[in-house]
Amino acid sequence: MADAPTLTSTLVQLIRRQIAEGLHPPGSRLPSIREMAARHGCAKNTIVNVFDELTAQGVVEPRRGSGFFVCTTPPRPKEEEEGSLSRAMDVVWLMREQLKHDPGHLRLGDGFPPVEWLHDVRLDKFHQKVVRTGMGALFGYGSRFGYLPLRQHLVQKLAQHGIDAGTGQIVLTHGANQALDIVIRNFVRPGDRVLVDEPGYYMLYGKLKLSGARIVGIPRLPDGPDVDALERELKLPGKPPLFFTQSLAHNPTASDTSPHKAHKILQLADRYDALIVENDAFADFKPATAPRIATLDQLRRTLYIGSFSKSVSAALRVGFIACHRDLASDLADIKMLVHMSSSEYCERTLDVILSDGHFSRHTARLRDRLTQATEAACHQLQQLGAQLFCAPQQSMYLWARFPAFPDARQLAQGLMARHIVLAPGSIFHVDPEQDVPWSRFNVGLLSDPRFASAMAEMMITSSGIPGG
Repeated sequence: MADAPTLTSTLVQLIRRQIAEGLHPPGSRLPSIREMAARHGCAKNTIVNVFDELTAQGVVEPRRGSGFFVCTTPPRPKEEEEGSLSRAMDVVWLMREQLKHDPGHLRLGDGFPPVEWLHDVRLDKFHQKVVRTGMGALFGYGSRFGYLPLRQHLVQKLAQHGIDAGTGQIVLTHGANQALDIVIRNFVRPGDRVLVDEPGYYMLYGKLKLSGARIVGIPRLPDGPDVDALERELKLPGKPPLFFTQSLAHNPTASDTSPHKAHKILQLADRYDALIVENDAFADFKPATAPRIATLDQLRRTLYIGSFSKSVSAALRVGFIACHRDLASDLADIKMLVHMSSSEYCERTLDVILSDGHFSRHTARLRDRLTQATEAACHQLQQLGAQLFCAPQQSMYLWARFPAFPDARQLAQGLMARHIVLAPGSIFHVDPEQDVPWSRFNVGLLSDPRFASAMAEMMITSSGIPGG
């Protein structure tokens, strides 16, 4: 017997019908959440869920501070929506989902650690110390390279990774994403061939597509990039390409590049005159001595990108690029032309945090938490019948597939109906239209019982066994 429709789904269909009949014309503002709740005799949270669903279906759009408006472009037919999430599962969609703060949804595809893991970094207690470092300087733009004392701290941090760099080799940025943007602006022209990990970081793909690059995916294996595929691409005639890779805690596969492969990648870069852009956004979650390409290369052919968004706060937006000195000056000029400067207030705040002995204890706790969460998440996914791409000791993500769902978008669609937001594998591929069985799971959120319950329901449905 079919389940009775929920109040949310009933109201969604009612509003869709009213829009189709012209009661709410394209571009018109819908009644407020409070008005809709009073009109239909339900809780405001129900109307919030209704508007979320209508937004996901492309029927309405939110406008900050103004409410919800009927989209001027009509949504696709319902039967087409139910067949695939490919329209919704794109880079911008995933970004929007990660910026939502709706406690009613479990965001298993989220890119950040659980908020409670970062609570002991009390940003409020550092403000007075920041002010004491020189209030007058906070009214200017600052250096094009970024706040010098923080760069001095980063020299010490890089030394812990075995990377020898001076302050003139470091450019501070608004997080790792601005760092990637600056590198792309400097090196990539429309039509250029650029090599990337595949699957890989969806934001990088989006930036490269905006630049007009021809993106070539290098398959990611459990021990790092496929070096044979990499060499085939590097052998091709033309301008030596950039290769964007993530050696440790790879997003999304959780794989680490083995020391052997790191050496091989560097040898290929030397042989074919290529440059490597190494993104190490999760450096604070891994041992300082873990093998990095930049450690072997000492920034000759490697641009090393770091960030504190994951380990301190995404709100601070502090990242950096480390590279050879001449290139650092060029990148600092691009940063100045496009963004004027990075935030010296945020950089001073981070410098104060790093100066506090508490930070090293904080990162040690983060690594311990992540190790425990990764082990538990691996066990839980395997208990639910999932296949893991690899089983790392510590990683913010796991890359897993459920054999009953050959296209992860089907799994994502079923989970979304149960208020669980997943990141299906197609998002992390150069061609997002292909069917991919893998999904990215945030290890810090997998212990929520809603996921196991939802998967149990979906496995019963997929097997054709009638429910109780």
